[in-house]
Amino acid sequence: MIRVLLVDDQALIRAGFRALLNSEDGIEVVGEAGNGEDGVSLARRLVPDVALVDIQMPDLDGIEATRLICADPRLAAVHVVILTNFGLDEYVFSALRAGASGFLLKDTEPAELLQAIRVAARGDALLSPGITRRLISEYVSRPPEGVPVTALGALTQREREVVALVARGLSNAEIARHMVISPLTAKTHVSRAMTKLGARDRAQLVVFAYESGLVTPRETAR
Repeated sequence: MIRVLLVDDQALIRAGFRALLNSEDGIEVVGEAGNGEDGVSLARRLVPDVALVDIQMPDLDGIEATRLICADPRLAAVHVVILTNFGLDEYVFSALRAGASGFLLKDTEPAELLQAIRVAARGDALLSPGITRRLISEYVSRPPEGVPVTALGALTQREREVVALVARGLSNAEIARHMVISPLTAKTHVSRAMTKLGARDRAQLVVFAYESGLVTPRETAR
């Protein structure tokens, strides 16, 4: 059973999501919060598999709530998915840096929402190649926050190559074909890179790749 926490200041939005999720086999809404502060408290008490968190809320916004959840070692298994009305707005990058596994539009089709919950619960990032390309495009106009270049030294050459391919939006299977290795080996390289960089998921690898200068937007356009 996938346990979901809803954190949104709009009661109607929570009610709609709750009705949809509770009607699906294998998914259960275990708690709701109307602001970020209550959401963090509930996350600590309930330890859900997935937390759907609205970006804009009173008292404590979704970015700070995400940061607090993801920084808590007791909540390492909680995967935060950001909810937004605006797609790639100014907050999305901050949310990914804070530890979010991805984001969804509030008007996402029901089937896509259910699939997203399952993807997040598995620990995968909600960053399809298409979404990654949009993130990259948006990134061009934003000044990087900067990641110490020395962090790259922790990676082997193979791992650097894999992280660069993740940043281009390739799946493990596509990385395997590109590098002429097995999918299992590709997955292992990705996992080791995440461990060395302290990344929660592939979304964090994408952010690292661009902020460290490992890859540039121009490279992804090739």
